[in-house]
Amino acid sequence: MSEKNIIVIARFASILLTPFYLPVIGVGLLFSFSYLNNFPIQAQVILTVTVYLFTVLFPSLLIRAYRKHHGWTLIQLGRKERRIVPYIISIICYACCYTLMVRLHLPHLITSILVASLVIQILCAIINMGWKISTHTAGTGGVVGALIAFSFMLNFNPFWWLCLSILVSGIVGSSRIILRQHSLTQVTAGFFLGIMTAFVTIVLV
Repeated sequence: MSEKNIIVIARFASILLTPFYLPVIGVGLLFSFSYLNNFPIQAQVILTVTVYLFTVLFPSLLIRAYRKHHGWTLIQLGRKERRIVPYIISIICYACCYTLMVRLHLPHLITSILVASLVIQILCAIINMGWKISTHTAGTGGVVGALIAFSFMLNFNPFWWLCLSILVSGIVGSSRIILRQHSLTQVTAGFFLGIMTAFVTIVLV
């Protein structure tokens, strides 16, 4: 495979597997492995779509608009000093989603996912002020941490889900390194930050 094709695949993986998918995946896991699977299908779909809108679609569109306004490419937006506004956008969107879920009096398990995602975003934003950390791998690490936490809380075997999540994390981390957006240290730090933050937040909140 040529270097050009590898870069194209890395860009595709980086765009497709954004760091915003943790809440959506977390909600999907809860509807699969917890008592929340007793919710009516329509309610499950509405909740999942709502979480998707606030944590994936809205921040992605707003960040893209911000990037287009400045005429930056994805690579140029990845510079440490230019990542502050995207962090603020995603934090506001996540906070709005959490507020909505709380006002709807949704189960604690669902809101804990949003809290974990919000904390990961805030920590990455703070760290980014002094050192560039990978939000992409923090997101995939968050999925791993959430899986481990829910496996203890809900008593299910997450082995194959963990294997898939770790594989995806490896693909995401490799794509960020190939695109020269992060070093191996930054990718690894983001991954373990996501795992620890999601696990501790979901267990303790």
